[in-house]
Amino acid sequence: MFSRRGFLGTAALAGASAINGRVQAASIPEAPTMDKVVMQPPLHPTSGPDYRPVVTLNGWSLPFRMNGGWKEFHLVAEPVVREFAEGMKVNLWGYNGQSPGPTIEAVEGDKVRIFVTNKLPEYTTVHWHGMIVPSGMDGVGGLTQPHIDPGKTFVYEFEMKKSGTFMYHPHSDEMVQMAMGMMGMVVVHPRDPNFRPVDRDFVFVMSTYRVDPGSYLPQVNEMTDFNMWTWNSRVFPGIDPLPVRLGDKVRVRIGNLSMTNHPIHLHGHSFAVTCTDGGWIPESAQIPETTTDVPVGAVRVFDVLADNPGDWAFHCHKSHHTMNAMGHEVRTLIGVSRKDLAKAVSKLAPDGMAMGSTGMAMGNMEMPAPDNTLPMMTGTGQFGAIEMGGMFTVMKIREDLSRDDYRDPGPYQFPQGTVAYEVAAPSAEPSRQGPGGAPMKNMKM
Repeated sequence: MFSRRGFLGTAALAGASAINGRVQAASIPEAPTMDKVVMQPPLHPTSGPDYRPVVTLNGWSLPFRMNGGWKEFHLVAEPVVREFAEGMKVNLWGYNGQSPGPTIEAVEGDKVRIFVTNKLPEYTTVHWHGMIVPSGMDGVGGLTQPHIDPGKTFVYEFEMKKSGTFMYHPHSDEMVQMAMGMMGMVVVHPRDPNFRPVDRDFVFVMSTYRVDPGSYLPQVNEMTDFNMWTWNSRVFPGIDPLPVRLGDKVRVRIGNLSMTNHPIHLHGHSFAVTCTDGGWIPESAQIPETTTDVPVGAVRVFDVLADNPGDWAFHCHKSHHTMNAMGHEVRTLIGVSRKDLAKAVSKLAPDGMAMGSTGMAMGNMEMPAPDNTLPMMTGTGQFGAIEMGGMFTVMKIREDLSRDDYRDPGPYQFPQGTVAYEVAAPSAEPSRQGPGGAPMKNMKM
């Protein structure tokens, strides 16, 4: 739900650079906030060029006002509380009530004016990652502009030179502020609505955190050993599914502001990477993929034809990135007697639980955990435990969705005879060919 902040007519106003139309800019627009953690409906344009708006996983698009030919937006940098999934909330920094901040949507050729009010305890800036802007609007504190001190409001003013998918984040105490969740996405739609149109358009940004079990605050000095792998600061099972109508052409825009790369994989389909934060990829240069690697500080956009109905896993293919609250120093105990292990563990930790002697499957396990801590692998589907976490969700392709229906359609109803099934085991151990044995019938060696 949107809410409106009090009018900031008395706030200090300072330009990130020399600003045209300063008299028009003197009236600061209100700053909407969002208190929902689920995907909000697309924000359709009410004037100007038409376009298919995006929907942000577990997020929203920032409303704007028109003022003398300029689109005006207002970001407020501030401390926020973000629910990663039910049962875990984290104290972060973000924009307009959430982390990451709202998606900013505009059209190629638009003149935009973006106000940034700082309600953090330290100074900040906003860098427009991948966008072609005047040097004085680039948002690098100390180099291209003064830092935005607490309580101050700066304004960035530029033209959207090219369409595409971009990001925004601070360039001021960057290590801390980005580790605290300060980031968001920018989508600039082509002025020509017939340029590579799609039926559904999703966007999200990837980030990582080290939040120790039982705590509420990220360890901002961590560089490599993260344990919460998020899409829009949510982890499975808290990440929205992607509801898609059968036959739709779908675009998925992915930004990566984490500290490592992520090979993103979609089941059941092949797709083409059509755009990066550097621009659109010519169709002649596109190749079919089922996985695309998204580097650090980069954007990858893929288009896919949703021609295969069902529930399709969509996730990072680094297996430890689809787990929550994962400790990386746990020893491998496969083959160790759990009975003997349990005796030893109980002497040190009476409430401890021996596990891992036959693997790490957790579908039927329950164990105590500190407050504000998620299970390492979790989630339940219609056939049992899903055993995922982190960067995992589901693309749900259905025949009966309407054009702008993004509600979760529920589990897929599999047609008769299309689900893998158990067969009766033979009464005796099946015969196997030993080393050096004769070749099987009809097999050439």
